[in-house]
Amino acid sequence: MNTDTHPTRQHILDVGYQLIVEKGFTSVGLSQLLAHASVPKGSFYHYFKSKEQFGEALINEYFANYRQRLDALFSDPSLSGYEKLMQYWRKWIEVNDGTCSNQRCLVVKLSGEVSDLSDAMRLSLLDGASRIIALIARCIEEGMEDGSIQVKDSHAAANQLYYLWIGASLMSKLSQNTDGMSQALLSTEQLLKGNTAF
Repeated sequence: MNTDTHPTRQHILDVGYQLIVEKGFTSVGLSQLLAHASVPKGSFYHYFKSKEQFGEALINEYFANYRQRLDALFSDPSLSGYEKLMQYWRKWIEVNDGTCSNQRCLVVKLSGEVSDLSDAMRLSLLDGASRIIALIARCIEEGMEDGSIQVKDSHAAANQLYYLWIGASLMSKLSQNTDGMSQALLSTEQLLKGNTAF
């Protein structure tokens, strides 16, 4: 889902996304971004007032696309709430596979890097993550209604699960394997089946 239909703006975002998930936000200079995108500096500043505003737009676009995929997964009427969530977490492992292959770990990549550098980008990351957590909470509530999930507080459980998976992704990135995410999957199953305080 493109937040802006102008092809040059979208092209800059797409190229920037690939560079930033590979190298990090602070390691990608504006001249490098412009060279890879094959656009002049004026085109960049026509769409973004600064590199920081570009970072905000990139984060917002990432989360908009992420929510769209999550909505599609959570809308499958043939699955229980539990099945939808477990499919989501298994997909998380498949996509990230411990090495951030396919370059999709933008939240893990940027959270530690930009939180102290840019309050605007930090708030964009926080808002995006909060919206994902809300979708997870809604799916948990659906599972509570259909009897497939046994928790007392859907919002507390959603927060705990998202934090668990972000942490597991970070550790998997460090260890270059999926052991942390495999453990997170077991913990997720236990939590959703009511084997915790939530």
